Amino acid sequence: MTLIKSISGIRGTIGGHAGEGLNPLDIVKFTSAYATLIRKTSSVKSNKIVVGRDARISGEMVKNVVCGTLMGMGFDVVNIGLASTPTTELAVTMEGACGGIILTASHNPKQWNALKLLNERGEFLNAAEGNEVLRIAEAEAFEYADVDHIGKYTEDNTYNQKHIDSVLALKLVDVEAIRKANFRVAIDCVNSVGGIVLPQLLEQLGVQHIEKLYCEPTGDFQHNPEPLEKNLGDIMSLMKGGNADVAFVVDPDVDRLAMICEDGTMYGEEYTLVTVADYVLKHTPGNTVSNLSSTRALRDVTRKYGMEYNASAVGEVNVVTKMKETHAVIGGEGNGGVIYPESHYGRDALVGIALFLSHLAHEGKKVSELRASYPNYFIAKNRIDLTPETDVDAILAKVKELYKDEEINDIDGVKIDFPDKWVHLRKSNTEPIIRVYSEASTMEAADELGKQIMDVVYSLT
Repeated sequence: MTLIKSISGIRGTIGGHAGEGLNPLDIVKFTSAYATLIRKTSSVKSNKIVVGRDARISGEMVKNVVCGTLMGMGFDVVNIGLASTPTTELAVTMEGACGGIILTASHNPKQWNALKLLNERGEFLNAAEGNEVLRIAEAEAFEYADVDHIGKYTEDNTYNQKHIDSVLALKLVDVEAIRKANFRVAIDCVNSVGGIVLPQLLEQLGVQHIEKLYCEPTGDFQHNPEPLEKNLGDIMSLMKGGNADVAFVVDPDVDRLAMICEDGTMYGEEYTLVTVADYVLKHTPGNTVSNLSSTRALRDVTRKYGMEYNASAVGEVNVVTKMKETHAVIGGEGNGGVIYPESHYGRDALVGIALFLSHLAHEGKKVSELRASYPNYFIAKNRIDLTPETDVDAILAKVKELYKDEEINDIDGVKIDFPDKWVHLRKSNTEPIIRVYSEASTMEAADELGKQIMDVVYSLT
């Protein structure tokens, strides 16, 4: 059993003893702590908190505990039912709520669930707010409402359509061009909420031919739900049959978007954001942001338009903060996370699909041809296992000193930018390891660079 308490939310496996997993007692404690924070910090006077969930088997149980606890804390609950993370984020502001809780463990397997905590803007809590929730939970410093002030409960199942309407209303979403292109689209929604909302979105975008794989929202995931090539053999085989122009794959809460070309090859999740950014920048001059571990191709595309690219620390809340600072028109993460401020400050696969299809319709190319038009980079991912006694910060400081003649970014670990490649060393917050991400023009070169820097680290320990 596992329970992970972090500033970005509470996640764990279902079952076992209290304190060992994400079980009813733990859910009550952290929900109560979150409600206490919102009561102190929210400037919205509505007294509402939105709750949405993915299709996990444990979702109904977790939802009932969360909703009851929020009512016990004196909040009015708006349960929007089976809904994606971006749908729930949008619902917070559309509802004029004080905050929101998304019940999803994102790409984790089916035995996991989590509470993702939102502020009144429908954005994730920042580090200070997340730490305060953990402090309140640890101290059990919360107080429940008396009988005359218990919250009310309502259900509203209209938010999937409201989300779709907001996507269709975006200026750069060209429904007419998509309809005329007569695309054939395949989707793999890994038995979660994508299976409900993506077919509706595609139909309303004018896509007539939709091939559905694992779209029944049972929560019994038919493959590992992280949208990586090693998990997507079924949809790749389907595409090799030549039945569709593109395939879209989402994770259980629909904030990550991976794509597969018409020939069954992976488009590359790093290139979801790159491609959408190309389309946005073509029509909207402005800056871009991704995190330090994302591909350099976004920087290249941004500079092609004479605009400025900035890197943030890893983590969606950090990307959003940097986007606001630099007035970025598009940003996100290399895991297929597209953040388009014109819609909202959250990763949103629906927005990504609509912008990608608009771009594809305008370009008139095959998906593989579109992918070939972007700079080709490959990212290798390695890790260095250390002992708990190892002073990781001291090691990273030495690495930084060794490579001081190169371009260095140390806002999140150490990233060394060479003229034609980069490597990023980042310590884990939960275990004694250093994650090593490296990028170059071939996978062999990327892996070689990562191993070379790993040897340097080993020599320092």
